[in-house]
Amino acid sequence: MKLVFAGTPEVAVPALDALIASGRHEVAAVVTRPDAPAGRGRRLVASPVAQRAEEAGIEVLKPARPRDEEFLGRLREIAPDCCPVVAYGALLPKVALDVPARGWVNLHFSLLPAWRGAAPVQHSIMAGDQTTGASTFLIEEGLDSGPVYGVVTEDVRHTDTSGDLLTRLAFAGAGLLAATMDGIEDGTLQAVPQPADGVSLAPKITVEDARLDFAAPALRVDRVVRGCTPAPGAWTVFRGERLKVVQALPVPERSELAPGELAVAKNNVWAGTGSHAVELLWVQPQGKKPMRGADWARGVRIAPGERLGAGDVG
Repeated sequence: MKLVFAGTPEVAVPALDALIASGRHEVAAVVTRPDAPAGRGRRLVASPVAQRAEEAGIEVLKPARPRDEEFLGRLREIAPDCCPVVAYGALLPKVALDVPARGWVNLHFSLLPAWRGAAPVQHSIMAGDQTTGASTFLIEEGLDSGPVYGVVTEDVRHTDTSGDLLTRLAFAGAGLLAATMDGIEDGTLQAVPQPADGVSLAPKITVEDARLDFAAPALRVDRVVRGCTPAPGAWTVFRGERLKVVQALPVPERSELAPGELAVAKNNVWAGTGSHAVELLWVQPQGKKPMRGADWARGVRIAPGERLGAGDVG
């Protein structure tokens, strides 16, 4: 089939690579978000998908909006049979959805109908799921509600951050998307409607969602830290400044600390929660690089009774 691939971030690159390497399909063009400012100089940088496509000699389309007439005209000229999508980052209007004869097929990083939305992996970890996966489905105008072609499953490890899990799903999902394109082409795959039960939503994680509540149980604190790593980053307040918690470890044997209360030893720093303590393995003070929790604690000289989470950011 002739394909136009739509995707933007690094997590979409393995799927593009899988389609290029398949040998069965022609990736005629790539659709991605416009260049965005990056780095200290804030110079415009092409998306990871755009960079990979350019390396492969594939035409790159960067519409400001996918309903722009210039983009739609070029899409009609290419006349793709199907448009596979991975984390493109913009809503596709019906006028674009109607162009490819076999539609737009999205690779979504959850077992649909669970976790429809922009942040399925983060929500899966924060909810304590033991198993998740990836799904390919035919895009409709609803939010991730189209019929499903196929799934792969993936165990959620107790140390997984959203970055860890998303990396594994990106590679597992790449194979799934390539197999889905094969099945659509040869007629062996038919999309199956999603069940009405089991729907859950995964909206984008906001900075406020990532604020740690040390009155919650240690298990919840741990899940929020892992679910919000690497972005947007779990955080709390210490002495009126934001402190990111990059890695924490529940410590069941320490239950004497009040929520947020800090305790320090030579090579450790712990914070109390609503159940037992968590050890702060890595933190990132405001305006600084990540550092070991014990090094941070020594530097700030924590006084007896000081707590995390008290007060607002100054």
